[in-house]
Amino acid sequence: MLWYALLVGAVAGERLVELVVARRNAAWTLARSGVEYGRGHYPVMVALHSALLASCLIEPWLARRAFLPPLGWTMLVVVLLAQALRWWCVASLGPYWNTRVIVVPGARLVRAAGPYRFLRHPNYVAVVAEIAALPLVYSGWLTATVFTLANAALLAVRVRCENAALGRAVAA
Repeated sequence: MLWYALLVGAVAGERLVELVVARRNAAWTLARSGVEYGRGHYPVMVALHSALLASCLIEPWLARRAFLPPLGWTMLVVVLLAQALRWWCVASLGPYWNTRVIVVPGARLVRAAGPYRFLRHPNYVAVVAEIAALPLVYSGWLTATVFTLANAALLAVRVRCENAALGRAVAA
């Protein structure tokens, strides 16, 4: 299980890098009259993602889960693909990418770059895949189920907030 703990630690480290990029991008967008929306759900999102990482380690340990190679290796590939998709989103949006919903009034939507050519919210596809797959790398089916459902509820709020914010900003 040591290698799994290292994987979860690497994902946590990646989250910290995301926060550094997001903070830099927030300063950039706010300096250009960016407006933040959805502040109320942001702490819930941070708590959910933090609890997911902790639960990924706790469930296999407490429930004495076994590593099941066909499931584990497949889910590891899904986690790695989710990370690749996430960073493709970050690169495609450049300074507009953020973990918060901050939009610059009058800015044009990115629709022709990277994965945004194919999906409206590809970053959330990465998040959904990662939340389902990371716990399953080490047979954490309970964590995968609980956090997938919690994330679905959170994303219902988040996507509605983001779509409304982007609609207002583009119309401005």
